[in-house]
Amino acid sequence: MAQRLQGRTALITGSTSNIGRAIAVALAAEGAHVVVSGRDEVRGAAVVDQILNDGGQAHFVQADLDGTAAASHQLAAEVAAVLGRVDILVNNAGIYPPSTTATTDERTFDRVYGVNVKAPFFLTQALVPEMISAGGGVVINLGSWIARLAVPVSSPYSSSKGAMETLTRAWAAEFGPSGVRVNAISPGVIVSPDWDSTTDHPGEVMMRGTPAGRSGHPGAIAAAAVYLASDDAQFVHGTVLDVDGGRTGVAVIAV
Repeated sequence: MAQRLQGRTALITGSTSNIGRAIAVALAAEGAHVVVSGRDEVRGAAVVDQILNDGGQAHFVQADLDGTAAASHQLAAEVAAVLGRVDILVNNAGIYPPSTTATTDERTFDRVYGVNVKAPFFLTQALVPEMISAGGGVVINLGSWIARLAVPVSSPYSSSKGAMETLTRAWAAEFGPSGVRVNAISPGVIVSPDWDSTTDHPGEVMMRGTPAGRSGHPGAIAAAAVYLASDDAQFVHGTVLDVDGGRTGVAVIAV
């Protein structure tokens, strides 16, 4: 079967573990030449090795996306030097401090918005003009189910993900006419592959009574990213794709 992303290039931020890693592996398996990016060089090398061993193409570019325009623009330049161009940008990197409004200090607030909103904003700013010049491209943002279905912790995180979902629609309007499709994925409760399966994941209780009835795994998000990056989604613009086991779209029945 033909690979859906053959001949394309992709940058996935925060792709040394969990959802980002699964997306990088999945895009590479569909033929994309992938740049894995994150702070941890050892974990990044492990992802690259996995992709290469599976017959794909990948490089690691270290980056600490702190929210400054300089950091995002530097990553864009380094990735362009490796790939020549970026056809697919996945804004995945994010942080989640589990604090309440009362316990969030200004430094934490600024860091959450810096990493979760400002960094992808300026990275998109840096990369989209070249996509337009090349005839088109794809931007995929990562939102979150708690941007629309509130939980009583981490209001900075949930609001930052709401901002990314809003940017998705704004960028679709801004860049779509020039050939760049912008969409988002809103993951539900996702269990990391390295979670100890002998213990209950704290998110499992949130999935009781949903259609899925359980938490998801990173591969489900990666499959959605492949779809949105591919020509299968060529008529999809400004959409937030819920991959959450029905958590936000269906009434939960208490069990």
